[in-house]
Parts: sequence; structure tokens; C-alpha cells
Amino acid sequence: MLKGIGASDGIGIGRVMIIAEQSLDYTPREITDVDAELARYQAAVDSFCDNTMEQAEAIRQSTGDKEAEILLGHIAIIRDPFMGGEIENLIKANQCAEAAVDSICKMFIDMFSATGDDLTMQRAADVRDIRDGVIGILLGVQEVKISDAPQGTVLVVKELTPSMTAGIKKENIVGIITETGSQTSHSAILARALEIPAVLSVSNAVAQLSTDELVIVDGSKGDVLTSPAEEEVEQYTLKREAFLRERRELESFRGKPTAGADGIEYELFCNIGTPKDATKAVEADGEGVGLFRTEFLFMDRNQLPTEDEQFDAYKQASLILKGKPLIIRTLDIGGDKEIPYLGLAKEENPFMGFRAIRYCLKNRDMFKSQIKAILRASAFGDIRIMFPLITAVEELREGKALVEEAKADLKASGIDYDENIQVGVMTETAASGVIADLLAKEADFFSIGTNDLTGYTMAADRGNGDVGYLYSPLQPSVLRMICRIIKCGREEGIPVGMCGEAAANPKMIPLLMSFGLTEFSVSAPSVLKVRKNISKWTKAEADAIAEKVMGMTTEAEITAYLETVI
Repeated sequence: MLKGIGASDGIGIGRVMIIAEQSLDYTPREITDVDAELARYQAAVDSFCDNTMEQAEAIRQSTGDKEAEILLGHIAIIRDPFMGGEIENLIKANQCAEAAVDSICKMFIDMFSATGDDLTMQRAADVRDIRDGVIGILLGVQEVKISDAPQGTVLVVKELTPSMTAGIKKENIVGIITETGSQTSHSAILARALEIPAVLSVSNAVAQLSTDELVIVDGSKGDVLTSPAEEEVEQYTLKREAFLRERRELESFRGKPTAGADGIEYELFCNIGTPKDATKAVEADGEGVGLFRTEFLFMDRNQLPTEDEQFDAYKQASLILKGKPLIIRTLDIGGDKEIPYLGLAKEENPFMGFRAIRYCLKNRDMFKSQIKAILRASAFGDIRIMFPLITAVEELREGKALVEEAKADLKASGIDYDENIQVGVMTETAASGVIADLLAKEADFFSIGTNDLTGYTMAADRGNGDVGYLYSPLQPSVLRMICRIIKCGREEGIPVGMCGEAAANPKMIPLLMSFGLTEFSVSAPSVLKVRKNISKWTKAEADAIAEKVMGMTTEAEITAYLETVI
């Protein structure tokens, strides 16, 4: 059995088709006719955009508008004046078009990859897809054709790019296996939209699997069974039928309140990264947005977004939500995010360095501009402000003071805003957990960011395979930290939500219900599943489970117990 990341639920049983990685090797050379090389580059970009537009239309026909936007975003990136201008500058400096495209794309790939944020890191995959597409055209390399795959095919590829996905006929592809990618990657998003089971990040999958080999893809658990026995095929065929029945049942939860089996109601929000993502939240039946990551507004450009640009983005998201809550996290950026125009210094340990609220409070004009934009947008809906990486009460106080300054400026200018806008804290460090009782006296709400909270509490980098075994929200120390944060919030009468991945984890849900969590914020595709999982438990049942779990001493013991009750 091979292991990977279950990125698109379901069971696929079929035969392997390996998509070999194409060679894009080229020899860098100095060019003498700059105008001719610029024309060659522009022709390649035009051809890339024409091809991508056709691919986007194919995806639109097979899945829908929002998935097509992924590829349309590729056109926007390669047409971006900053990226194009930098590539043209290198060509004018006598570099060949291949080298110029490669160099500038690598700069963006490195910048996005350094963030550590899954959604931002996906931009790196997008730029790689764009780079490979443009360089492939410059080299005359033929595109991979997936449309000819026969029925019952399991695609195996190093990286499934959005452009490859456009050629998929979902009636023929029963499973996808890749060597790269995560649950938030565009390959995962498109696989889910196509309802094709997918397991990503399977190490050396291309080398380990053979063409026409029979495999079973369990996209729910992240398992790939190679050359399965007949009884295993029968067993997984039954699992596949059960999964399809459950998928149909999920739709019965659409439009219903999020409530436990005893009728206690909870809020079920979505996490988004762009204003357009608010549409996905509404389509998924989310009851609001628990986390709007604002970093995307500051990337893919060569200067800070203006106050008006930010205002337009926040207003757009709020109008799409039509009065539903929108929690906007202020800029979470710093030494680990290499945005060229910010001129940030390199740090030996950026995740414990000059980032998030620390960076913003030292760059008050930029921070105040963002706060004013959020306040202006608050006149158009239920908008709330959330500060990231708070580790001391002084940081919260200073941030709130800046909000009051921004309010005064707007009031003096006669600009409308919500005078009672809520200001909350993203509790994502051990420090914020320890002083949660102090922060709760001065914050309007908490939102627990379990990804960073787990990493900081366990001193474990989730991207480091050597310490990955420590990175789990079911570690006793992390559970105690989460329980404390919620308890402190409840004692002060403020709502406590969770916007980390743990909020959608079926094993975590009864524990969070018992602890007293009031709001779950998850990815749009997880909304109906989380609503269904919450509906399974009464508070009394959840309390009984939590009591046992909190008396256990190891993550393995806790996980094993929860697997039996879930």
C-alpha cells in the first residue's frame, strides 16, 4: 500500500495511466536581436493565453464557472504588467526568452513558497504551470493529452496542473494519484469539483506504479492499494457504493441550520482568500466567513494596494455575503514572505520573527490604511476585524487604539462606518493560550488558528517529515490549549471560533462541541460534511467523549479511541 494525502473523497478502482513529465531543458544563450526575441516571447504568451482560454472553457463545461476561474487566473498572472515588464527587461538585457521567463517565474515561485500558508503556496504551483506552459511553447514541446484516456483510468503524474485537468473526461477517469500537492492545491480543488477520488503527495508514485496495473484509490484516507486481491476489490466496491450514498445524503443538509442532535445551534463559516471566494462560501451554504486572508491583496504586484483598492475588495466580499458575518484578518505577513517591494530583511527564524501584527504595528501608515479600508467597508455589511499572532496584551491594545484613530479620521471626513465594529484576536500561539484570560477581557471574540497553534505549541514544523509525528491537534498539550482558550472566552462572554483545519476534522468535532466552541470556519467543500458531523452528537455525548479524551496521555491513545467512537 502507498500512502499520501487524501485530497478528494471517494473510492476509485481502475488501471494506471502514467503521464510522463516532459523535458523543458533549454540552453541559455545571449541574444543579439532584442526586438525579435521580444516578439517571440509575446507570441508565446499570446499562444499560451489562447490555449488557456480554451482549457478554461473546457473546465467550465465539465465543472462550472468557479473552477474555470483558476485557469483564467493564469492568464491574469502572465498578463500582469509587473511580471511581463520584468521578463521583458531581462530580454532587453540580452537574455533569451526561455531564461527570462524561467528567472522571473522562479522569483515568484520562491516568494510564494516561502510563506508556509497553503493557499498562498498554491500560487507557486500556478506560476510553475504558467512557466512550463510558456517555455513549452517557446521550445515547441507538445502538450500532454489526457482526453484519450480510456474508461476506468487512474491517472498517475508527478504534478497534476490545472491545464492538464482541462483534458479530463470525468466519465473515464476513476482516480488521480500525484507526487505533489495538498488538500488546498488547485489540482485537489479541481479533482473535488470533478468528483474524482484523488490521493496527492505519494512519494515516487510514477516510479512505483506501472502502466495498466490495477490499483484502488481511497481519496478519503489517502491510501493507494497496488495490485489488490479479488476480495479487496469486492470490499472497496462496497465502500464506493456506500460513499456515493453518503454523498447524496449530504445534500439533505443544504439550507438547514447547523445544530447538534439536541438542537444546540452553532455557526458554520468558511475561510476565503479573495473576494471571489466569498461566492464559493455562499454556494457551499456557509453561514458567513470566519477568516478572510488579506495577504493576496498585497501579492502579485510591485507596490502596496491603496486604501481604495482594499476597500473595494472588502466591500465586494461583504456584498456577496448579503449581511452574513465577514471576519477580516489584518495583514499576516513578515520576514518569511519575500514580497520584493516591502524590502523585508532575511531572518534566521522568520516564523518567530518580524511578522503579522508585529510588522503592522511598526508600519503604522500601511496598517492604518488597511484598517480604514475595513472600516469603510463595514458600512456595507457585518464586518469584523481580527488581529493575527497576538502574543501580548499590549499588541491588542495598540491595534485597538489604531482602530480608534482610523474611526476618528473617517468621522472627521464624514465617511460612514460601523461604530460598533468588533475587534478580535486570532489565538494561534502558546502565548495567546496562556494569557487567553487576559486577552478575553479586551477582545470582542477569539478565533483559534489550529495550524500555527499546533506548530508553536509542539515546536514542530508540519513541513518537516522528521517531526511530523508531533504535528497533530490531538496532542494532549494542543487539546488542553484549545480547551483553555475556549473556556477563557466563555467566562468573559465572548464567542470563540476556530478557523484552522482541525475545525473540519470529524475526530475533533465532538471535542470542540464539548469545550464550548461557538463557530466552525472551514473550507467551502467541507461545509455540508461538518454540518452533518455536528448533527450526530448531543452535548452530553460530546462531554462524555471529551472527559475520556482529556484523561488520556498520548496522541496515539486519543486517536485510537476517537476512531472507535467516530
